[in-house]
This record gives sequence, C-alpha cells and structure tokens, in this order.
Amino acid sequence: MSQRLLSLLSAAHPNAANHSVFPRPEGRARRSGVYTALLAATLLASCSGTKYIPEGSKLYTGSTVKVKSDSAIPNEAVLTTELESVITPKPNTSFFGIRPKLYFWHLGEGKTKGLGKWLANKYGEKPVLLSQVDTQKVKGLMINRLYNNGYFKPTVHSQVDVQGQAAHVNYTATVGKPYTIKEIYFPEGDSLLPRAVRATQPASLLKVGDPYNLQTFTNERTRIDAALKNQGFYYFAPDYILFQVDSTLNNQVNVYLKVKEKTPERAAKPYVLNRVRLNTDYSLSDTTLSERPILYKKYQYFPSEDVFTAKSITNATFLYPDSVYRRRRQDQTLSRLMSLGVFRYVDIGFRPARAKADSAGYGFLNSYVRMTQVPKKSIRAEVLLVSKENGFVGPGFQVQFRNRSALRGAEQLVVNATGSFENQTRSNANTIGLTSYELGVDAQLQIPRLITPPLPFLDVRLPSSDFQPRTFIGAGVKRVERRQAFQQDLFNLNYGYTWKTKLTNEQTLRPIDIQYLKLGNTSRSFDSLLVDRPFLANSFRQQFILASSYRYTYNQQALEQRRNQVYFSGGVELAGNLAYLFSSLTNQKQVETASGDQAYTLAGQQFAQYTKVDLEFRNYFRTSANPTSGNKIATRVLIGAGLPYKNSSVLPYLKQYGIGGPNSVRAFPARGIGPGTYRPPVSRENSYFYDQVGDLRFEANAEYRQDLFPYVKGALFIDAGNIWLVNPDPSRQTVDAEGNPDGKNGQFGFNSFLKELAVGAGAGIRIDVQFFVIRLDYAYPLRVPYNNTEVVRPGLNSSFNVQDNKGRLNIAIGYPF
Repeated sequence: MSQRLLSLLSAAHPNAANHSVFPRPEGRARRSGVYTALLAATLLASCSGTKYIPEGSKLYTGSTVKVKSDSAIPNEAVLTTELESVITPKPNTSFFGIRPKLYFWHLGEGKTKGLGKWLANKYGEKPVLLSQVDTQKVKGLMINRLYNNGYFKPTVHSQVDVQGQAAHVNYTATVGKPYTIKEIYFPEGDSLLPRAVRATQPASLLKVGDPYNLQTFTNERTRIDAALKNQGFYYFAPDYILFQVDSTLNNQVNVYLKVKEKTPERAAKPYVLNRVRLNTDYSLSDTTLSERPILYKKYQYFPSEDVFTAKSITNATFLYPDSVYRRRRQDQTLSRLMSLGVFRYVDIGFRPARAKADSAGYGFLNSYVRMTQVPKKSIRAEVLLVSKENGFVGPGFQVQFRNRSALRGAEQLVVNATGSFENQTRSNANTIGLTSYELGVDAQLQIPRLITPPLPFLDVRLPSSDFQPRTFIGAGVKRVERRQAFQQDLFNLNYGYTWKTKLTNEQTLRPIDIQYLKLGNTSRSFDSLLVDRPFLANSFRQQFILASSYRYTYNQQALEQRRNQVYFSGGVELAGNLAYLFSSLTNQKQVETASGDQAYTLAGQQFAQYTKVDLEFRNYFRTSANPTSGNKIATRVLIGAGLPYKNSSVLPYLKQYGIGGPNSVRAFPARGIGPGTYRPPVSRENSYFYDQVGDLRFEANAEYRQDLFPYVKGALFIDAGNIWLVNPDPSRQTVDAEGNPDGKNGQFGFNSFLKELAVGAGAGIRIDVQFFVIRLDYAYPLRVPYNNTEVVRPGLNSSFNVQDNKGRLNIAIGYPF
C-alpha cells in the first residue's frame, strides 16, 4: 500500500528537468522531498495500524519461539510448533506489515450505527496491545509442554522488543537432553483384570528407547481401554489406568503401568451377554415388549415377522447371546442395521442381569436393540430438466416406487419409470437425430446378503466388515427414438454383488450383465450414413452384449478431517469371451458383417467381444487447515481403453467414449473433440455427432475452488483431453499441420497423443447449498486438436472454428468431479 502511494506522489510531483520550463530552487526541492517522506511515513503508519494505538500503549505484533540446547533436539520443528500453540493472545491479522482490519475498526470507534459501524463490525478488528500479553502465564504453559515432551529441567525466558509504537515478544526455551524410556513394567497378578491388561503388552505404544512423551501415555491408556472393551470389560474406563514414572536415572525413566486401587468392582470383571432383545418397530410410545416375543437362535424378537423375518435381522446382528461382550461387535451391529436402509434410528443399550449370579468372576448383561422403521413403501415423482454430456437437453420425468422389505427380509425393490423429450441444442436444423424421445422401465431387487454357492475361502457374512453386503438383480427396457434417424430398443438383465470391507473402499462384481440392442425404423439419411461409414454400421448393429465386470473404488472423501483426500476407481469389463469360446468349440457357422468380416452369432444375432478398462484418479487438497473450508485444489485424471477383438472390429456405440461438455473439457461442446485430430468436414455437418467417439480416452482436469460468500464459491480451472481409435477408420480422415492426410485416421500414437490434446481454461461460480449445487463455468479453448483450419461449418458452434474460437458458458448441476 505504501509503495503504491509513493508512486502516486512521485507522479504528482515530476522532476523539473522533464516537466517544467522554470528551474526550481535547490532548497525548495529538498523541502519537497522531506514533505513527501513525512507524508509517506504517515500513510505507512496508518496502513500498519500503529496510528490507532492509544497513547502510552504498544501494538502487540506477535512472538517468536527459539529452543536452545547443548545436545541435538529430536523433532525440533514439531516441538517449536507445540510451544507456539500456547502463546496468547493472537496478534492482529497482518499482511506484509499492513493491518487493514485496524483501519476498519477505527471507522466505527465511538459510533453506534452508520456505514463506519457496519464496516467495523464486518471487517474490523480491535487492536491487540502489549499490555494484554501475560508472559508469565505463557512461560508456565511452555514449561508444562516441555515436561510433557521429556525435558524435565527446562527454563524459558521472554524479552520484549519495542520498535516505535509496536512491540514483539521473543521467547527462548533452554533444554537439556530429553529423557527416554529405559524399562516398562505392566501390572502383575493372577486376577482377570491384571491378566487382561498384561495380555495387551505386545501391542503397546510405549517402546524402550523412545523419548518420554505425555501424549503417548494418554494414547496408551486409550488403546488398553479399547482392547479391554473387546474382551468383555464393559464398565472399564481409561482413567482406571495409572502410570508411575521413575526419573531418578540419568536422562532415563522406568515406567510402571498399574490399575488404580479404587477401580470399581464392576469395572474389574468381563461380562457375558445373557439376553439379547431385538425390537424392529420401536417408538417412544412403545408397547411391543408387552407382547410375547419370537424366540430365534436364543434372540428375543419383537413384535412379529409381518414386515421383517427374525432371520433377516439377526443376520445383521453381531451381538450373540451367551457370548463375551465386545465393543467391536456392538459398533458393527449398529453400522450393519443402519446400512440396511430400512431403519431411521437404531439404539443399542445394556443393563446388568441382576438375577444372574456371577460365574468364574464374569458378570452378565442384558442387551436391547431398538429400531425405528422407515415407511415400508414409498412412491416419488420428479419432473426435471435433463442435460446430457452428448448435448441433448429437455424436460423429463421419473416415477420411483420402493418397497423396503419386498420379501420380508429387508430386500429393497426399486422400480423406475422414466421418460424424456430432448433436443440437440448445439446443432443446426439439418442435423439428423436432432430430436430424441426416451421411455423406459427398470427394476432392481437389492438383497442384503451375498447369495453365492458355498465357497471354502469366503464367509458370505463378511464378519469383519461394518457394512452389509448386497446381492442385486436388475432388469430393464428402454426405447430411444431420434427423429429423422433411428429407433432403438435396449433390453438389459444383470446380476451381481456389492460389498465394503472398510469405510473407504467398495467393490462391485457383476458376473452377469446382458444387453440386447435392436435397431429399427431407420431413416434414409441414417441408412446413407451407415453405408458411408462402416464403423457406425458395426457399432449400431443389432447385437448381444454378454459382459461381466468388476470395479474397485477407494474414496477418502468420507474422512472429512483429512486435509488431503484421494479417490480412485478402477474397473474392467469383459464381453463375449465365453460365447466365442463355445461357438468355436462347437463349430458354429459365422456370418458376414457390414464391414466384410466373419463373426459368430447367438440366436441369429451377432454378439460383441471386447475388453474395456476404466481408471479414474482424483485428489482433493484443502489449502486451509480448517476442516469446514471449501478452499481446495481438485485434480482428476481419466484413462479409458476399449479393445474390440475376434467377434468385433469396433466397440458397441453405447460403450464408446466421447469427450467435451460441462463435466469434461469445458471449452468444447459435448462429443466435440476427436478422435485424434479428426474434424468432421462440411460434407458431414448433418451427422458429425455420431463421428466423434472412440475406443481410447485420456483426460486431465485441475481446479482451484475458493469460498467467496456464504453458499457461493468460485473456481479457476484448466482441462485437457482427447479420444482415439484402436483401429484406423478411413472414413474419419485426419490431416497434418499442412492439411495433408496423415494416414492415422484417428488412431492413437504414443509419439503424438500429447500434441493432440484439446486444452481449455476458465473460471466459474457455484451456488452450493449443500444438498444442491448450481454451477456456471465459462471456458475458453487454448488449443484445438484438429489441424484442417480451412474447413468452416457455418451455423454450428463457433468453438469448432479455429479462426474464430470463442468461450463457452456451461450451466450444470453439481461439481464436475
């Protein structure tokens, strides 16, 4: 701020040699320089905030901490940071010595209303004075922290450094060599509690030779408590563990871990579960326990099996009658029951079984598990604006019916009826398939258990997981009609499993994924298009897709306290291999395809054969230490590869990749890039939408997100990517920099793919109300992949014209990744 003001003053008083006819007296020039310096100093004082300090007071500008020792200091930076954390108060916010918040505070000083008062309340900050600093208190806290870290004879000194109206405090801590642990002794004795504590010693956090550290002792108590809770010690608490430290040795300590003598009797013994009651219809006015329970595998089940069978609920319950209480099983039961998706609340409690006598030193607990149901059946209807990555937008509807216990086993039956009318907004009036209608019905049955043949290496209950595994069975049918192009019916049937072993990972195995595509009622224009391009004829043909797939997802976004979060999703899909093997072994006849190749058929229809791999990497780094901050750097890399072979020369159209659009490379329209350097010429301007798909995909995105105002965030981003073909396609000719055919015809090349990436950058605004995000991104193309710049398609989106590239405004729902 002061530098800018000085430059303005210099401009207002130019030197005489360049801007004046009459020379100025030397003394006058000298006085002018003095006045300028005084004015600059006054302005600098105003910006630094010292101008607003009461007379006789000093502005506190912060403190520094230095640790001194005659020997090496382990983890000196960590120790210094810990000592800095106890310093109070915090100084006023400063930016390169400038404190604008003090200026805003001064505007409202002595005022009760008005603009100055509002600015003071909104942006101001009261001066923090040196008189508010209690150095004795801070030094005492520092000495305490040094003791906690094994420095038993420290000294801390403070010194105030005054500079004009400002003051700075320097703290110097002098320490010796830190104490280390020499020996560790766990409690002796043959009773249940000492033996249980002693059994945890192999996993102890205390290690011989490690520095003495109070936090490690605290963590050790917590660890022992958790271990005992899983051995039946329900009433035990960390406070019942006591550490005695002998520090009379030479910079070493002996640690004696003991159980407090006044530990309550009930905390000193393990407990066995006597009776477990399951109530699946609990409410505050509950009367179900007055009914006669259903006895199932020693469980008392209430109220009846009209909605849920006892077997289905006990399958998700890991509290077993006549077993030792374990906190792990309690937490697992709570998580499993909630993950069924049929209960609004689940509560687990325990009471002593008073009428039950102790046996061999064990106590007994009665457990109750109370569950409040979500309504069994529901129906939901939505009217929405459909916006797809292929550029189609329009109104749509969805009606969903859900039965949360269709077979009385917490199986969820979900039936969806969907429909939409869509229009391809980025094309001209001659584009075939401009208008699209879709109507479909699909159903999925989600069964909360794994239904598999007996496997010796797999316990289908996944007893170590907190999440309920599921088997799903789905089926659906959809009709798509694109006016002036084609009508297509799609049928699908799938069967598979999904399970989680941890909060951060999920796996999905779909051994059966059958799709049948039937093309009918094609227009003459579309028929001509298929004749002109055999690859489209092959990808749109009537065919079976007999696939199996597996996907693994690792997601740290659920760990909200982590500053750096990683996301990975990888999947592989195999199609047609078993059908091809069977056909070849049984000498089935082959038919000729549209491209002249020979292929096997199933029920008179050709089937697709390919392998497809998709990888997605994301990283979210929060730039602020505050866990609630939305300021972060988000990055993503997408890699996809589909390899058709044997019975197929090209991937089915719905399995091919497209790139561009509001969730991809935002400076280009949906499916407006590639493959490679291909660009549809003028002669194909009425069908280019079908051209720009490929077998390989590479995409990378980087975005900086910044909180602006409540519910409003900003972003700066850059995107890059393209698609390519595995096999060259002569009908999609690509050219070199001089406009001559390069012979690659959209095919991927290791030496050239980086040069063929489309690149765009831009900025955006996001209205984020947590459950709903409206996103506006404006992106501008920085590099286009195609080289035939002399080709211009009038009437189409200008971002395709290299000679007249313009930015694009993307309006979307949700974040791009």
